[in-house]
Amino acid sequence: MSKTGARKALIAGSAVAFVAAAGTAEAQSTAGTTAGTTISNTAQASYTVNGTSQTAQSNTATFVVDRKVNLTVIADQPGNILVNSGQTAAYARFKVTNNTNGIQDFHLAATQAISVAVLPGTDNYDLNNFKVFVDGNNNGTYDPGVDTMTYIDELAPDANIEVFIVGDVPAAQSTGLAFVGLDVIAATGGTSGTKGAVLIPTPLNTLNQDSEIDVVFADNDNDGVGFDIARNGQGWAYAAFEVRASNVALTVTKSANVISDDVSTLNPKALPGAIVEYCLKVTNGTTGVAADNVLLSDVVPANTTYVPGTIVIGAAASVLTDCTVSGYTQNDNGTQASGPYLGAYNATTKTITATIPTLSGNATVAASFRVKIN
Repeated sequence: MSKTGARKALIAGSAVAFVAAAGTAEAQSTAGTTAGTTISNTAQASYTVNGTSQTAQSNTATFVVDRKVNLTVIADQPGNILVNSGQTAAYARFKVTNNTNGIQDFHLAATQAISVAVLPGTDNYDLNNFKVFVDGNNNGTYDPGVDTMTYIDELAPDANIEVFIVGDVPAAQSTGLAFVGLDVIAATGGTSGTKGAVLIPTPLNTLNQDSEIDVVFADNDNDGVGFDIARNGQGWAYAAFEVRASNVALTVTKSANVISDDVSTLNPKALPGAIVEYCLKVTNGTTGVAADNVLLSDVVPANTTYVPGTIVIGAAASVLTDCTVSGYTQNDNGTQASGPYLGAYNATTKTITATIPTLSGNATVAASFRVKIN
């Protein structure tokens, strides 16, 4: 029937119709309506014929919500994890969030075979006893004997959980970085205590079936370096265990030189009344590692008296008779003088101190002071 004919038929029968649709509604999480939810919808028509009200109802259109698989994986600590040589059960924290519209299991795979530059620095050692565990008591701390699950079980939509990569630092490792990566793989959920199978996506060229739950991967490429790719049902994150030096090859050498007496100007001798200069040279022999807050101390020996205002700290010369060339004269009372150093004399303990804030690797700083032989 043509549109014109249909309009004439309605007028002739004095029928007026109103069509309304009725369906189901459900609260949604951030991940969306839960996969497997049935959405049903019927349409209602009301009309009158010669003044008589009538109704008609359509068939029910029904489909189920498909599974939109998504997740996020992030390293859950700022910067590198600082560890010590020989440390056992060192761990890195990762946070896994289920952004899928359904309960999911997740398989976990940890690796040290990081072949691309995903973090700054150079990967130069591996951890021993390398393992991955889930935070069993949700306290954010790895607890051996408590955190024993090796996969994520029944993670609800929008929920997150901590995962630990755990290992032992080699005792011989004095410095360096160990890069680790965590691969989280979406798996079938729904049965508590059972490790679900890895999800297989429905081919995108398959027509949607109203009665079936299709699986669609919607995750992004979260690393951009090749370990992860978009829409593969996986997420990657990375961390680094950093061993920092705990000691350096620090040496201190001391010399005493008579610089004047009241008898000879050519070759002064250690006579009563002579002035003697003590020189302390401190050297950091470790390349690339600084020593901080180096404190030199020396007690003025018996039978001598400290000569006020003679503490000098600075670059050591090659000859001990002038060990603080380009040095800075210090205040005896411990207040800051010129230069980066701080010297002081304690008259009660008869102790000379020299503080060097930072002594760089392969660097030498000297401190000198003078005494008078009694």
